[in-house]
Amino acid sequence: MSKRDYYDVLGIDKGASEPDIKKAYRTLAKKYHPDVSSEANAEAKFKEVQEAYEVLSDSSKKGQYDRFGHQANQGQGFQSSGFDFDINDIFSSFFGGGGSPRTSNRARKGQDIQKRMNISFEESIFGAKKHIRVTVHEECHTCHGSGAFSKKDVKTCSRCNGKGTIVVQQQSLFGTTRTQTTCPQCNGKGKEVTRKCTTCHGEGIESHNKEIEVKVPVGIDSGQQIRLEGYGNKGYNGGPSGDLYILFDVRKHPLYERHNDDLLIEVPITFAQAAMGDTIKVPTPYGDIKLKVPAGTQSKTTFRLKGKGAPNVRSKRNGDEHVIINVVTPNKLTRQQQKLFNELSKTDLTTGSSIWDKFKHAIKN
Repeated sequence: MSKRDYYDVLGIDKGASEPDIKKAYRTLAKKYHPDVSSEANAEAKFKEVQEAYEVLSDSSKKGQYDRFGHQANQGQGFQSSGFDFDINDIFSSFFGGGGSPRTSNRARKGQDIQKRMNISFEESIFGAKKHIRVTVHEECHTCHGSGAFSKKDVKTCSRCNGKGTIVVQQQSLFGTTRTQTTCPQCNGKGKEVTRKCTTCHGEGIESHNKEIEVKVPVGIDSGQQIRLEGYGNKGYNGGPSGDLYILFDVRKHPLYERHNDDLLIEVPITFAQAAMGDTIKVPTPYGDIKLKVPAGTQSKTTFRLKGKGAPNVRSKRNGDEHVIINVVTPNKLTRQQQKLFNELSKTDLTTGSSIWDKFKHAIKN
């Protein structure tokens, strides 16, 4: 297979400056480095990027390549005298500060914790104070996070001499590659523990169960969450503690159905109430209110009660309550009721009904 043009590999023009070449290389090396990339062919692409940069970053090799292309690599063409590759340098701008993402002797924020909380419909509307138990990892009270039995049991790492990183040298088709990586002996801490703490067994942390009071926000809905800053696991090397996220599940209510900030409720009425009209009681989360149902109200007619819905968790403004009328058909009648309905059936109760008019017109045609 023929090699790709080095400029195409780095995604730059032929007249690109030295800083532009370096910038393109750093971006692609960070993208395709096997330690962090999830792409299937990341290693091959990374080597391709390395090779292109090794040539284009060297003015002599670049001159040969610009004149002869890949033919300049025949025989004694592009010979490598050793190519330094510092993964820390590539990651420093992305992860902040110096050091690779694997370096563990820097201050780091503790892990976040997420817990689910089940609340009632009323608690979601009006808010509440609840308590939740969480397991958090905190600094060991015995060794204060060192993981050692005593201060005398901590010494400088013999492999990295306290740096936390080592340089690994490898031979490849493109020359000698020197990669700086986390020291495997001390895991980047720069120190070794000769005798472990008996409480945390060298981990430097211990687990605790904590009961935390949670203020349920007014108007919270299922699937929404709140963040309690600093209630997560303890940070590393002086870093801040993580956060606790509470994800809410609201139990269903027998009457109300919530849609965003609006509430839906289905209210049954009789044929007589629908035909003649009536004033009925309608429940809301804030108490019953009277609703006037006009004569001739049809089933599924909806009335809006402004401001009787759920509060918005951010603006605190209430949604509306939508009352859906359901005209109930009786399934058991007394003899007197049957007699009355028989009398009613002899009269035309459909006069003036637009639905019946359309139906009759369709039958006649």
